[in-house]
Amino acid sequence: MKLNQQFLFFDGATGTILQQMGLKPGEQPEKWNIEHPEAVINLHRQYIDAGANIIKTNTFGASPLKFGADFDAVVRAGIENARKAAEGTDTLVALDIGPSGKLLKPYGDLPFEEAVAQFAQVVRAGKDADLILIETMNDSYETKAAVLAAKENSDLPVFVTCVYDEQKKLMTGASPQAMVAMLEGLKVDALGINCSLGPRQMRSVIEELLEFASVPVIVNPNAGLPKVVDGQTVFDITPEIFGTEMQAIAKMGACILGGCCGTTPEHIRQMVQCVSAVPFKPATKKQDTLVSSYTHAVCIGKKPVLIGERINPTGKPRFKEALRQKNMEYILGEGIAQQEKGVHILDVNVGLPEINEPEMMCRAITELQAVTDLPLQIDTSDIRALETGMRLYNGKPMVNSVNGKKESMESVFPLVRKYGGVVVALTLDENGIPDSAQKRIEIAEKIYRTAASYG
Repeated sequence: MKLNQQFLFFDGATGTILQQMGLKPGEQPEKWNIEHPEAVINLHRQYIDAGANIIKTNTFGASPLKFGADFDAVVRAGIENARKAAEGTDTLVALDIGPSGKLLKPYGDLPFEEAVAQFAQVVRAGKDADLILIETMNDSYETKAAVLAAKENSDLPVFVTCVYDEQKKLMTGASPQAMVAMLEGLKVDALGINCSLGPRQMRSVIEELLEFASVPVIVNPNAGLPKVVDGQTVFDITPEIFGTEMQAIAKMGACILGGCCGTTPEHIRQMVQCVSAVPFKPATKKQDTLVSSYTHAVCIGKKPVLIGERINPTGKPRFKEALRQKNMEYILGEGIAQQEKGVHILDVNVGLPEINEPEMMCRAITELQAVTDLPLQIDTSDIRALETGMRLYNGKPMVNSVNGKKESMESVFPLVRKYGGVVVALTLDENGIPDSAQKRIEIAEKIYRTAASYG
């Protein structure tokens, strides 16, 4: 795959076109992989003929939650149909994974690890794809669950597109900058936006994605906004207008382009023709240091960032007692009080020798994120507590801390590589705290080199 070397083109809609082919209201389009494979293969071929070099499998809703034990056969048939359509071409097959249809806790009843497990089954069933597309995601936490499932169960490239509204937010509040921070921390290969809006309405979101993203940006819009005419859902952008709009988006810097609801092979054909005249601009490495919550990101380095340090037992007898008693009301109160004082990031340290720190870290992070949208700094010397906190955290955390000891770096950096994070580094090592500036600088350089070796 020539990622970040040339424009890549996704196909367009599946469900709305299968409806035109006879898909009945309420019928699951994914079942056509088994019941009407010739129709699905034909649709894939139409998109390939139109110029798409990535086709999405007809598996958007094919999850264990929706299909039970049948999901595996549906996914495998979806891959097989796409492969048959792509025979004799260099077209890539993307395993299409949509949202589960359930909200994760604390908004809903689906536990985070159960969501990871559900997505993992789909990833394993679709192992014969060329890449994984996690699309139409409207919640940052479910997005993280899907990405972890993909990364832990496959070596395929991972692309992610989310659904933003006209206020540039996901349904549960995340901004484009926050999603860039979290997804690049999780090491996705490309990210962007799909569905919900037409190409013109997406431009402000695309501008923000392009400002902060260091990986290629994907744009897969609807064919405008849907309307109901004579009982039928129709979209208001013609293929010719769609091509012109996508040409403008390509000029902005997006380099993976396609369509979503309402787009047809002709929309894709017009897009490919219009974009082919645009000089390709690869994504470039940005130098922003971003920490994020499930709503927004904090950029470090441009102005002072205030970190609230009250959730920490050091020198605080009342806080120690709250930890022993598992008094979450007191702990949450400390967090809320600091947010009211104007801090930008909350430090979370729940370490006491006599308590189960990983368990308390999990509970503290989960419950704090239910009452405050501030990014969190996970502050612990317990590596199990650190991994527990980073895995469950909804966003890209700060990590406090790493130091120049070999053991410290070998414990912390693999977790940051996997889950993403901004790391506080302390200039001490096996010999303690140096007594000169030069020795501290040498430790800093060693930490920096080691961090770079982990990516």
